[in-house]
Amino acid sequence: MACLEICNENLQGGETKEEREICTLDGTIDWHGQPAIRSKSGGWVAGIIILLNQGLATLAFFGVGVNLVLFLTRVLQQNNADAANSVSKWTGTVYIFSLVGAFLSDSYWGRYKTCAIFQIIFVIGLVSLSITSQLFLIKPKGCGDEDTPCESHSKLGNALFYLSIYLTALGNGGYQPNIATFGADQFDEEDSTEGHSKVAFFSYFYLALNLGSLFSNTILGYFEDVGVWALGFWVSTGSAFAALLLFLCGTPRYRHFKPSGNPLSRFCQVIVAAAKKSTVKMPPSEDDLYSVDAKEDCSMNRGRKILHTHGFKFLDRAAYISSRDLDDQGRGIDNPWRLCPITQVEEVKCILRLLPIWLCTIIYSVVFTQMASLFVEQGAAMKTIVSNFHIPPASMSSFDILSVAFFIFLYRRVLEPLAGKLRKSDSKGLTELQRMGIGLIIAVMAMVSAGIVECYRLKYAKGDCTHCEGSSSLSIFWQVPQYAFIGASEVFMYVGQLEFFNAQTPDGLKSFGSALCMTSISLGNYVSSLLVTMVMKISTEDHMPGWIPGNLNRGHLDRFYFLLAGLTAIDFAVYIMCAKWYKCIKLEGKCQENEDPGHIKV
Repeated sequence: MACLEICNENLQGGETKEEREICTLDGTIDWHGQPAIRSKSGGWVAGIIILLNQGLATLAFFGVGVNLVLFLTRVLQQNNADAANSVSKWTGTVYIFSLVGAFLSDSYWGRYKTCAIFQIIFVIGLVSLSITSQLFLIKPKGCGDEDTPCESHSKLGNALFYLSIYLTALGNGGYQPNIATFGADQFDEEDSTEGHSKVAFFSYFYLALNLGSLFSNTILGYFEDVGVWALGFWVSTGSAFAALLLFLCGTPRYRHFKPSGNPLSRFCQVIVAAAKKSTVKMPPSEDDLYSVDAKEDCSMNRGRKILHTHGFKFLDRAAYISSRDLDDQGRGIDNPWRLCPITQVEEVKCILRLLPIWLCTIIYSVVFTQMASLFVEQGAAMKTIVSNFHIPPASMSSFDILSVAFFIFLYRRVLEPLAGKLRKSDSKGLTELQRMGIGLIIAVMAMVSAGIVECYRLKYAKGDCTHCEGSSSLSIFWQVPQYAFIGASEVFMYVGQLEFFNAQTPDGLKSFGSALCMTSISLGNYVSSLLVTMVMKISTEDHMPGWIPGNLNRGHLDRFYFLLAGLTAIDFAVYIMCAKWYKCIKLEGKCQENEDPGHIKV
């Protein structure tokens, strides 16, 4: 409530109590730096603008990403394994850049400015990619389909291509974690109505992301598959530009949090202060630890006060007030490298508690990334002709999108109310940790399904295949279950992950929380690339073709899928232990819904 008091103090003294209470309770400000007025800012008006922006930006991103593996094999003439690795590394780089965007947002620029700058970089990267492809790579004109080979390319053309796609990666990566958090900022979680809307926003955000990619996976995917690559890239560019304009148009309506300064220095201060007091005898009561009032925390851009939690007791030493600290305070000396408030200490504890959960999500991202690489290559080696119409392999991911839309509706309208009734409580249904665990289970089912389909694809493969395009008589629509399972797992894992990391990070690190979701995808892509390399190295010994050769009919892609299913099952067991150990953040004035306020139930 301290932030509300500051809001009331900043408003004109002649206003009535009712007029003062229309301020948001979470400390957000408007475009002019004044306390945000609930009726004039944020809410679903700003939320819908951000959802539309996300849909258009996602259309632009997946217009490049969904068919990148085919562009590399057909236009740049890479083999299947190299192309899959290149896509994994590029996708991983997209999400590793999310840490850059989150750091700049939380520390210096704020989320609005960071989103705007990185969207501009995103547009520049797409413009460069479109021009480079049209002038240097797609030669002869119309090459890059299944039948027309492209000419070899100059070093300049290749260099410009990789510069363009990694500039696109920088723009999209820096923008993504901030737009999710910025959208959540438009809802005041201290208000019961807006707090419920904030939880729902993450589901709609992920739905907008998937609906935006639907056009890319179907219409754009079809044009790119038949060799009209330049048109596809230019459409992506136009969509990104429209998203940028829409985002800027909503500027007067947005709510903002002030950046809280460099979190790295705050973290280091806690570690150093605790180390300096490693030999002191700690008091038995937490009341003896150094704390500042909530109003001071709010005014210093630290957000809401975090209450003391047990665990990582060594870090509590940073908040212990020694005799030297009392002398320093008496002389007016404030040394944050010797004495830190308990809220600052709890910030470090929050991040340390999140890391095991975050690490457990990486293997899931290895499964997820197969949809953009090996699933596409597997589909290209199946029967893709239906009634004289060619089904682009990359367009099969539209079934993933439809699955996401269906399961978001199913969860919000059916499963969530049902879970609340079964638990006989006023809670919102399954906790985020429970949903993430369900996502891991469904991911195992997706890999088992993909492995079984590959076994049957090999059974109906043509023995004399040389290029593997459509080399099996098994219809590509047998891939529908594995895409549907991936979509269902995303609703439970990624939506739950977005909600979890946003709720469990301190106010000054919300973008970092969303960046953790992105970096788990990033590391998942790098781990996928490493796994493919290791599997190919081991399986090609003694002059064997390997599990993932250029001709999939001579390999055993099914074994790779079953390997991922096994690794995900092991990861689920580790995740259960980490989730049982986890303790949630305790914010002043924010009640927990679980019976044990120190834990989130598994």
